[in-house]
Amino acid sequence: MTTVDAFWLLHPFLAVVLVYPLLGMVLRLAQQTRNRRLHEVKHPPTVGRDHADLGKWLAGGVVGIVLIALVVVIATKNTLQEFTGGPPRLALLLLALIGTTLAFVALWRARKPIYRAAFAFICWAGVIALGVQPEVFRLGDNPLEPAFWQSHFWGGAGLTGLMLFSVASRPEIHRHLHWRRWHIAMNCLAAVIFMAQGWTGPRDLLEIPLSWQKPTIFSCDFEARTCPAPAPAP
Repeated sequence: MTTVDAFWLLHPFLAVVLVYPLLGMVLRLAQQTRNRRLHEVKHPPTVGRDHADLGKWLAGGVVGIVLIALVVVIATKNTLQEFTGGPPRLALLLLALIGTTLAFVALWRARKPIYRAAFAFICWAGVIALGVQPEVFRLGDNPLEPAFWQSHFWGGAGLTGLMLFSVASRPEIHRHLHWRRWHIAMNCLAAVIFMAQGWTGPRDLLEIPLSWQKPTIFSCDFEARTCPAPAPAP
């Protein structure tokens, strides 16, 4: 395994050791918060605040590992000399990365609803703009095709949007019942996507060869599932 291959493992490593444990804690606290609100079980008064705080960190973890994955994929696909678009395109991608990161930091600190909504949208748009680059592997880009819904990237993009929505609407969720209902519905969907990502991520890892294997593997015909005969041994 080379250094490049190790960088490719950063995204799944952080998902396993950081994001999914946080997800379990957030879901457990969500259940306790709801039970306490309905007076079914007596839980500490802090469960609601803990749920919101850990949910915020979960959203940050999702955005962070998605950006790490995109940076690694785009940066290691080709050398700088072979990079499509050259330095001008690289500079634009760096600006998009910096802008996306700053938008999330601003969302974390924003108080007014219009600012929270704007920064959440900018951050999500930045993730999608980086993700649709030709270096990023996607099964499909047409929502009318089944491959689109099986794509690990598009599942991650949808999950990122749901996480950003939860962070941006946190004060409204605390104050209004209908916002809480939307929050519950959106996060039930997010939990389903998290499970799907746990499947599609390892699936894609099986299809990504080590860097020194790529010339041989990519000479295969993936549609016919055949590979050229190996060269005879000297």
